[in-house]
Amino acid sequence: MTVYVSIIIPTLNEATTLNQTLQCLTTLDPPAQEILIVDGGSQDNTIALAEAATFTQTTLQILTSQQAGRSVQMNCGAKQATGEVLCFLHADTLVPPDLVTVIDKTLADPSVVCGGFISLMAGTDTTRWSISLHNYLKTYYAPLLFRPHLFLFKGLRLLFGDQVMFCRSQSFWNCGGFDPALPIMEEADLCRKLVQQGRIRLVNRVVQSSDRRVAKWGLLKANLIYLYVGFLWGIGVSANYLKQFYEDIR
Repeated sequence: MTVYVSIIIPTLNEATTLNQTLQCLTTLDPPAQEILIVDGGSQDNTIALAEAATFTQTTLQILTSQQAGRSVQMNCGAKQATGEVLCFLHADTLVPPDLVTVIDKTLADPSVVCGGFISLMAGTDTTRWSISLHNYLKTYYAPLLFRPHLFLFKGLRLLFGDQVMFCRSQSFWNCGGFDPALPIMEEADLCRKLVQQGRIRLVNRVVQSSDRRVAKWGLLKANLIYLYVGFLWGIGVSANYLKQFYEDIR
């Protein structure tokens, strides 16, 4: 029996990317049980695009969060979700059609508490191979550098937003869900909490995320900011302080 998966998408002014992401989700085989779009107060066409989307075997809900912020919005979606597995998807990320099967097989191992995908960052004209490789390696080297005991003995991997993180609903709430006070690094923080319940696995499959942030910042600036923010967070600098370096690009 296929696991019931609830896909949660936080949105805020995502009209340029949401339609393609939703179109991608219509091809899922088997389909997800439900998709919950949690909007943080969009001023563009995001809600209209969400309302126009049609799914034949999947329930689509559009929720409004009282506060903007991915942590708050994803927690809001998780509270309304009915699936046994929660999958957190960014509005600018495309997933493979066998997403549900991959999730099912990964979590069939009871020792695995959470999983995520390899993120390939791309735009209309280019694929960001160097940043994609760095993001892949960061899943491993970041916990090895900053939490070596958890990496070696607990199986900690640090997953980030564009890696389409998924976990059992019970495990998510057992550790308190996302920290609503965090403006960035919320997925990595959740990994640190989830690893107390089991291993975190990076599956050998690819999802495609938008390169819009790199396109705006430039390759060098983007790499420097990613490294700077990641290093400071790893040594304990507040995510609220680090948010100033991670500007909104919509």
